[in-house]
Amino acid sequence: MTFYTAHDPRFERFVMFNAPLKKLATGFDWTEGPVWFGDADCLLFSDIPNNRILRWTRESGITTYRAPSNYANGHTRDGLGRLVSCEHGARRVTRTEHDGTITVIADSYEGKPLNSPNDVVVKSDGSIWFSDPHYGIMTNYEGYAATAQQPLSVYRVDESGIRRVATPGINAPNGLCFSPDETRLYVADTGRMYTDDVQNVRAYTVTGDGTLSGGDVFCKVPVGASDGIRCDTDGNFWTSAGDGVYCYAPDGTLLGHIPVPEIVSNICFGGHAKHQLFITATTSLYSITLNRQGAQKP
Repeated sequence: MTFYTAHDPRFERFVMFNAPLKKLATGFDWTEGPVWFGDADCLLFSDIPNNRILRWTRESGITTYRAPSNYANGHTRDGLGRLVSCEHGARRVTRTEHDGTITVIADSYEGKPLNSPNDVVVKSDGSIWFSDPHYGIMTNYEGYAATAQQPLSVYRVDESGIRRVATPGINAPNGLCFSPDETRLYVADTGRMYTDDVQNVRAYTVTGDGTLSGGDVFCKVPVGASDGIRCDTDGNFWTSAGDGVYCYAPDGTLLGHIPVPEIVSNICFGGHAKHQLFITATTSLYSITLNRQGAQKP
């Protein structure tokens, strides 16, 4: 009896019959933002409503990395291995330096505060890209209720400053992910929550000057909405969904589905060979070892 569904024969090579889904920890309220630190052999992730960033290791299980965390959501690492975080509560994107001090990367645009930065990725040229929807200010559950003062947008930060990046067709940008060669940026659109707006993932071509073009719909998961998204080294696209994790080929063909018993919020690759898929799902943290390797850097 298999623990996955292969919609395409290629997916059979991605999973292993003796490496099933494992629950690593539970008892949280809403987990998000997993990021792997290979040099420390640990995973960091957010428990947003409880205002904390947690650390998981094989030896020690769950410990607290930072509390309070300003209701941090998405995380990534930059080219120097530093933690980059989206903070709902402070409505900003920050970087944790190697000495533990925190540098503010962005907290406003054109004189107005950001909404609630959600997810973040770092390109190999050092530019930082983040989504800024309204989810963290809709209620007091994942931050502080407030009125959005910016369009729901994607931003790019580099040495020249911050600028808004046009993402035609996107209602409320959420998860972000570059293709392995960084010529494509995927943007998950979770729509304007509690309405009937379309929820899908769009793919944009990254131009030489850091702008985007295109934006055709790449996929729409069969259940729920895409939120956290990642690519493996062959460009296959992995996404969270309402009933697990789905995998798509670079051309948008649905390859397979790994069911998870909770709504999945986000994913990331990790482990000693970036071959483990870590899954944040509502109240729990899961993992599954794959015959794939994550493309994320560093």
